[in-house]
Amino acid sequence: MAPAPDLLRIATAGSVDDGKSTLVGRLLFDTKSVLADQIDAVTRASVDRGMDTPDLSLLVDGLRAEREQGITIDVAYRYFATPARSFVLADTPGHVQYTRNTVSGASTAQLVILLVDARNGVVAQTRRHAAVMALLGVPRLVLAVNKIDLVDDAASVFAEISAEFNALTRALGYSSDQVVEIPVSALHGDNIAVRSETTPFYDGPTLIEHLETVPNEPDRKHVGLRFPVQYVIRPRTADYPDYRGYAGQVAAGRVSVGDEIVVQPSGQRSTIAKIDTADGELPTAHTGRSVTLLLADDIDISRGDLIAAVEDAPEPAQQFTATVCWLADKPLRPGARLLLKHGTKTTPVIIGGLDTLFDEQNLALVEGPDTIELNQIGRIALTTAEPIAADDYQTNRETGSFLLIDPQGGNTLGAGLIGDALESLNLAQAALV
Repeated sequence: MAPAPDLLRIATAGSVDDGKSTLVGRLLFDTKSVLADQIDAVTRASVDRGMDTPDLSLLVDGLRAEREQGITIDVAYRYFATPARSFVLADTPGHVQYTRNTVSGASTAQLVILLVDARNGVVAQTRRHAAVMALLGVPRLVLAVNKIDLVDDAASVFAEISAEFNALTRALGYSSDQVVEIPVSALHGDNIAVRSETTPFYDGPTLIEHLETVPNEPDRKHVGLRFPVQYVIRPRTADYPDYRGYAGQVAAGRVSVGDEIVVQPSGQRSTIAKIDTADGELPTAHTGRSVTLLLADDIDISRGDLIAAVEDAPEPAQQFTATVCWLADKPLRPGARLLLKHGTKTTPVIIGGLDTLFDEQNLALVEGPDTIELNQIGRIALTTAEPIAADDYQTNRETGSFLLIDPQGGNTLGAGLIGDALESLNLAQAALV
């Protein structure tokens, strides 16, 4: 069987009317990821509107209308592929009040496409989105300077916007090799899948060429094995009288037979005796692989425990600071008693002080807020009932993130990043760009 193409998780972000719907429609169209009857329907609707070319935004605007009416959809996910790679695209709203949706869509992205209108350049929403991407630790950004066909002296406009955006991203901690700028026309397809003759000043890759070639591993500090135990398997049959396996997904690093490991929070040590899968045994399993681990020693392990590499295992803690994006209508206040879900572990938590609030309108930090409201981002202190073994979010996204849950209704109230992610942003310098 031929290996499946690499999967890259991407997201889009941009201001209202920057052409994001058209860009997403163009990506689907140019990769032949939509059915012929859908294209026919879009073409007919475009002709009825007096347009010379198909309005590809119509491929996604139906779902967008549902989302804006609050019916079913907050972040719409699209799937498309080229011969080189498969893609999952999170299409997020452009409105300022939907910051939480942008956070949700970009939280697992390995690359985010930020759109700007060439006629408007870098605006407040661009700076806001760039800061959120830096906060979330998104490894790579693409600035798509859209509607490049609508400006005079496109070369100068593109150079000016690129320079301003590069200054912004450098202030936020991105290096030059993490950010790429591409002049595009989503409506006409310029530099999306085919290099455009109307932009002779640009000699870089098309958008799809770039998406096909960027590394699909996040730029993170190297960490050893992180394996949250999801389920303990004990068949207790005649064929397997002593079988005791720990099922889950490798969240970071890799695991091999013979590796020494530590189980947190208990601190017990053992070695990997066997790695089972539905397709048979493996000598090694890498990040993202779902496996069952068997240990050389019979020790007490349950769901929510973390099997980690001995050399850099995170220390269990019950008190820590975190950055949280609040997703609920009811504001977060000090003293709130909630549930915290980290990996496969869920434990009661008490919210301590609200330290700072991220003013995403002005790219600044506000000290000592009374509450954190819907869509707001702030740094808080937490105390959990049970110790959790977590990494700093800037070290590893998978084991450095958590959810805050309503203990009565079970609704997700907030998404958190362990550590001082807000402090890592040079907001003062970014606000001046």
